[in-house]
Amino acid sequence: MSRAVIRDLALLIGLGLLLLATGFGWRDPWPADEPRFTLIARDMVQSGEWLFPMVGGDLYQDKPPLFIWLIACAYALTGSLRLSFLLPSLLAGLGTLILVYDLARRLWNREAGLWAALALLFTIQFTLQAHLAQIDAVLCFLTTLSLYGLLRHLLLRNGWRWYVLGGFAAGLGVITKGVGFLPLLVLLPYAYARWRKWPLPELHATPARWSAAAIAFAGAISLWLVPMLLAVAFSDSPVLTAYRDEILFQQTVTRYATAWHHRQPFYYFFTVIVTMWLPLIVLVPWLVPRWMERLRESDARILLLLGWVALVLIFFSASPGKRGVYILPALPALAIASGEWLRGLWQRADVQRAGMVFALFIVFLSAAAFAYLTWIAPERAAELRDRYGVLHIEPLAAIAIAGAIAALACGARRGALASAWVLGLTWLIVTFTVFPQINASRSGERFVTGLEKLADPARELGLLAYKEQFLLYLDRPSVNFGHSRWREGPLESYDAARWLNSGAHRQLLVSETNLEPCFGGAAERIEVGNASRERWFLVSAPAAAACAARGNDQSVRQYRP
Repeated sequence: MSRAVIRDLALLIGLGLLLLATGFGWRDPWPADEPRFTLIARDMVQSGEWLFPMVGGDLYQDKPPLFIWLIACAYALTGSLRLSFLLPSLLAGLGTLILVYDLARRLWNREAGLWAALALLFTIQFTLQAHLAQIDAVLCFLTTLSLYGLLRHLLLRNGWRWYVLGGFAAGLGVITKGVGFLPLLVLLPYAYARWRKWPLPELHATPARWSAAAIAFAGAISLWLVPMLLAVAFSDSPVLTAYRDEILFQQTVTRYATAWHHRQPFYYFFTVIVTMWLPLIVLVPWLVPRWMERLRESDARILLLLGWVALVLIFFSASPGKRGVYILPALPALAIASGEWLRGLWQRADVQRAGMVFALFIVFLSAAAFAYLTWIAPERAAELRDRYGVLHIEPLAAIAIAGAIAALACGARRGALASAWVLGLTWLIVTFTVFPQINASRSGERFVTGLEKLADPARELGLLAYKEQFLLYLDRPSVNFGHSRWREGPLESYDAARWLNSGAHRQLLVSETNLEPCFGGAAERIEVGNASRERWFLVSAPAAAACAARGNDQSVRQYRP
């Protein structure tokens, strides 16, 4: 690598660490997903059971295990949950930046690579996901790695090993989250370019050689799938058979075709793009004419990158179940397709004005929120304090003041730089001042501390419709009735009622929404507090006899931390 490339990488890694690693190790796992993955990873290390993830004594069949393996490995190395649960997302974010830089550099030039990576780093959704211990940051890295390998072969003719790497990375993506195969869709616009005889490198090979990516793809999936299937086959366990069927069919094809939650209209991702892909998406009106010109010139680089982005959006839009984070893997490809023109757009006065408008929007929004909570509706500030642990709202004022100073220092001619400064300062202020305030409340630590003080240590403790953060912090054995049974209606309440009435020294943690009809007449009801937007109570027998009669003793799960 040249010295210029080394300087670029040092700049990207330094900025990446500043924005993505800020607050690393300062907080605990937060709902909705982080406590679940952290709990499973911790128990995986302590139990030695790595093939079949367990949550609260029950099999966890919602997702393949690769992401949880990464957290578990980090925990085994560090011995610290706070350090381990965010480490895979942080490394994935930095890795994605490097891949974007290098691919754009090879497709165009070093400057295009640097601008593409910087545009990605300052895009809201990318930075946000790198701060969270969810699957999607790691999935984004693996899909970008797969696309990197495929495009280095298809567009640059750098060798079949890159083609094989693309297939293998896509397979790793599948055992991270089922949609990891999406990078292989780039072969569709490539086939179109071949059919229309666009200028492309000649890749003389037999059909067997073209199948190398598919073989590598299957090989990566087999790293998990084959041992799992063999273990199920030799165990002859109906529980493991149900796990296999759930994770291979119910959580993939069925979930995509007939999603049972997060249902959104077809256009939902448009709203995500115009909000979470800021500020990069602001440049699209200037980029579209340049992309169209290159497409008219049969530039396969733009066709493959933008064609793949479009296919990803269509794929997720066709499913009724949608979450904004689903389309994150398409963002790096959009940044790569934009990098060639970003330096030129930086010179335009109208682009600089747009950047200043975005920067001032954040400043004014923060100032307005601070004024509203301080003088107009202080009761809302009290609600934030009671429900979420936000003790101080001064960080809003700090964002407004620091952002205003940055905007004034940059001036109207450097509005795009002002927007980058304001975004960076916002991330720093939030992670250093807001996250520590809300950590005890968001993580569930405060709630569990109160629960352990109120629960009688001489009585068994049961948890109905529990949250994973409860188990993460509980220091005593407990009983639950299975993981994520909300799709079964009242059946879990019936099982809990049967358990409660079957022993003389038992107590049950129940949310307010689950009190009726089974636990409204409990002999004792003690309010524990608020957690996960619910009020929770400790209740004692008797539960309603009609509910207990419908319960099933087989659903009881014993969990010992």
